[in-house]
Amino acid sequence: MEINMPKVDEFALPIGRSLLAAYFILPGIAKFAAWQMHIDLMHHHNMPFAEPLLFLAGIANFVLGGLLLANRHVRLAAYGCVFYILLVNFNLHDFWNFSGIEGAHETQNFVKNLGILAGCLMLAGFTARQEKSD
Repeated sequence: MEINMPKVDEFALPIGRSLLAAYFILPGIAKFAAWQMHIDLMHHHNMPFAEPLLFLAGIANFVLGGLLLANRHVRLAAYGCVFYILLVNFNLHDFWNFSGIEGAHETQNFVKNLGILAGCLMLAGFTARQEKSD
């Protein structure tokens, strides 16, 4: 069976963009649905101003994910996602402050987020190139 690569390529970008959107929108829903759990997690990581920051994070999840899903301002949204991931990684996945299972779990989340960050950078770069060729 031969796969028609141009046809597959045609769907790769919108599917990838939609999956990145879901990666932000679904946690945005979870932040509001399990508010206290997220506040407790932020306190566990010694985050000051947990309540307003959680609210802003939830809104950022919806706005950034919504822009990606709607295919609007994709480059700006992708860079916004990069900034968001960096903030989350260095404040909530601070594996260097933990040991044992918890340290391993935070390391795993930190590295996983670097992969998501890489995807956002690639999307931003591709979108910039696409805008220049239009």
